[in-house]
Amino acid sequence: MINGEKRLKSPIRWAMIGGGRGSQIGYIHRSAALRDNSFQLVAGAFDIDADRGREFGINLRVSAQRCYPDYKTMFEEEKKREDGIEAVSIATPNGTHFSICKAALEAGIHVVCEKPLCFTVEEATIMRELAQKNKLIVGVTYGYSGHQVIHQAKKMIENGELGEIRIVNMMFAHGFHSSAVEEDNPSTKWRVDPKFAGPSYVLGDVGTHPLYLSEVMMPNMKIKNLMCTRQSFVKSRAPLEDNAFVIMNYENGAVGTVWASAVNCGSMHGQKVRVIGSKASLEWWDEQPNQLRFEIQGKPAQILERGMDYLYDDALADDRIGGGHPEGLFEAWSNLYWRFAVAMDAANRNDREFLKDFWYPDINAGFEGVRWIENCVRSADNGSVWVDYE
Repeated sequence: MINGEKRLKSPIRWAMIGGGRGSQIGYIHRSAALRDNSFQLVAGAFDIDADRGREFGINLRVSAQRCYPDYKTMFEEEKKREDGIEAVSIATPNGTHFSICKAALEAGIHVVCEKPLCFTVEEATIMRELAQKNKLIVGVTYGYSGHQVIHQAKKMIENGELGEIRIVNMMFAHGFHSSAVEEDNPSTKWRVDPKFAGPSYVLGDVGTHPLYLSEVMMPNMKIKNLMCTRQSFVKSRAPLEDNAFVIMNYENGAVGTVWASAVNCGSMHGQKVRVIGSKASLEWWDEQPNQLRFEIQGKPAQILERGMDYLYDDALADDRIGGGHPEGLFEAWSNLYWRFAVAMDAANRNDREFLKDFWYPDINAGFEGVRWIENCVRSADNGSVWVDYE
């Protein structure tokens, strides 16, 4: 990866839905997708305002004829072209994800989708079955999982270096929405409106991130039951929560907690995952993403650094620069987009054997995120009771 050599025979012909002018997440998608020449941006429906979207697309060097007023028109017109799009990224509010993703899969187009994938397990099941039926890739942008030391943690846990896993402590608790910022910020306003955001705010918006990281680190750890309590400290956000606590029991006897919050005053991100075993513990903090803290009982703590030869091969595979140089969010997203492209290329060649063992945040990752949110909301809305994980 450090050499940046061509990995695919040709780039994936790619389009975006949403992510237009003023969209921070849209810029992240484009920067990540285009970095390794694995994707080529050839079309888009960038904005609900067709003229504004066309102007924006032209400024991205997309042909005016391929800057469409909406995704339905884009799918119809691109299907007529020999060089039509092969993949699309969905960077729109949550409430649109299901309909757009479903339409793309029905049109034979690979998908990269923002999370949450949809609002209900029923919808997620429909998507998963459709993707499997049409042999298409659905990638979900759990962007932090592109940080390489997450995969070092996975190998260390897999190899028994922590011993028996006992506790998983997860949090993503920032303070940027500790007041009603949505009154003056459209990009926040839709996130606290159930019509657009779905059944939760912080559980889906931030809580699923550390949860997914724990699933990458410990893919065999399954939740047995959970209990959730959620609050709307900014009252106008009710019934959606801006703070939530979740306690989970795993099938192997371990316990886990998630604190998801937008009202942790003074905190920048506050996303941490700490895994505690019978021998040692690991901790990762997204504000220092190139370091993994490893603590063996009775010995001095170790800080494992990204890019160093003492790491496992899985943690070195996606390095873009040598150890000591900081890599950040854009590189992590680029790692995911490179993996999305490789998976799409394999699917196009019908190389199912390769895809069996190739990791990327896939449709199942999106499904599990929706499932977790649904169970948390069910617990909280029934008086914060324990519920079996369904």
